[in-house]
Amino acid sequence: MSSTSAPDPAALPPPAAAAFRPWSLAARLTVWYVGSAFALVLCATGFLYWVLYTNLDREDDQFLADKVHILRALLRERPDDIKSIKREAEEEWAGRQVAQVFVRILDPQGRTVLETPGMQDLPPALFPEPVAADAEPGRAAEIETRAGRSFRVLAVRALFGASGEETRVLQLAFDRSYEEQLLAGYRTSMWLVLGVALVACALIGYQIARRGLQPVAEITAIARRIRSTTLSERIEAGRFPAELSTLAATFDDMLDRLEESFNRLSRFSADIAHELRTPVNNIRGEAEVALGKPRTPDEYREVLGSGLEEAVRLTGLIDSLLFLARAESPETQIARQAVDIGHELAAMRDFYEAAAAEAGVALQVHSAEVLHTDADRTLLQRAIANLIANAIAHTAPGGTITLGAGQDDPYIYIEVADSGSGIAAEHLPHVFDRFYRADPARTNASGRVGLGLAIVKSIAGLHGGSVSITSEVGKGTRVRIFLPSKPALELL
Repeated sequence: MSSTSAPDPAALPPPAAAAFRPWSLAARLTVWYVGSAFALVLCATGFLYWVLYTNLDREDDQFLADKVHILRALLRERPDDIKSIKREAEEEWAGRQVAQVFVRILDPQGRTVLETPGMQDLPPALFPEPVAADAEPGRAAEIETRAGRSFRVLAVRALFGASGEETRVLQLAFDRSYEEQLLAGYRTSMWLVLGVALVACALIGYQIARRGLQPVAEITAIARRIRSTTLSERIEAGRFPAELSTLAATFDDMLDRLEESFNRLSRFSADIAHELRTPVNNIRGEAEVALGKPRTPDEYREVLGSGLEEAVRLTGLIDSLLFLARAESPETQIARQAVDIGHELAAMRDFYEAAAAEAGVALQVHSAEVLHTDADRTLLQRAIANLIANAIAHTAPGGTITLGAGQDDPYIYIEVADSGSGIAAEHLPHVFDRFYRADPARTNASGRVGLGLAIVKSIAGLHGGSVSITSEVGKGTRVRIFLPSKPALELL
């Protein structure tokens, strides 16, 4: 028989959420700022380095081209004055201590006619093919010796003498050692600047990100302080930047809704406790009185009957609350079927006709149209019954209650109108709230708890409809239930 032991929690791999923690917004903003700013600095310094490098090359080429023109003129105008040509080549170049220029003149057989000191380190084979005597020197080539020295070199042909029958080859080399040192120093300075710029961008970017996100931290701190007892606290969107003011305003709107819902829930809980306590206390009080001393069977029967009435009232209250709770659930399904509205109104009139007659109220139906809809018949009857019961309770003897229906595309409506006492305007926005009673004394005396209209609204919502109410004190009340109309083709 084998047994297995529970795995050691320490040996288990960490969850994915613990292994990877997303970066904070400040870190992301810092990285983006550093990357963009450093990229700009890098591009700027790289561009400046390229400009410096190309300008040096252009100046070197121009310098060599000028010297080519001078030497060509000497060879053409004074071909026999070798001393002047040598002096022009050697004396001027010898005076340059920073960047030296070397010259070599070759005859048609490739023999060296003249060569400045130092040119012997650059064999003629290293130079490019010379250009024609009547052509511009163009761009110089760049070569590097085995010793690691860099030169800009030109090879051109030059006319020898005024006749133009002979030519000589001019080879010029510009020593770039000083320029290479200059560029190396510039590169060193550039990398130093880039390093300092990277550190500075990181520090400045982090400070900018922190300052920019300070309003978010303030909003977070305010939100963290909010509890069920401090729902009245607000963020005050006006003092934040435009990008966050919308968020703060939305958050304040949410707090308004939460505060309203919480207050409604608190009132609802208090009303439930009150409504449940009343019948329970009645049952308990009557039982205690009955048990206080011996009673006759009739007295016990009276106590049991009274307790039964309270139990029925309590059961009805609980059923109503359970119905409202189920109606608010998104998963609630209703059994729809084709309903003839006129037929249902006539049936409800027949059912309540006796109660209306007892209250001295006339109950009548006015529905000229033939209207159909898809609805849960039981729920629809319950909604109409609640409206009729309310109308009877609030209509004085001699009054009239009218049931009707009509079309208001894309809805049909069912209407219950009475000529009763009416409801004051300040109560109308709240009459569909649970346990709300415009006349608490009267409804308590009649045993009503203020859930009838709330149930009507829930039933209308389950069907995809709505309710409306209009009333005038002393003239009566009109309530309409709006339901989606059923297309004629669906009835076939």
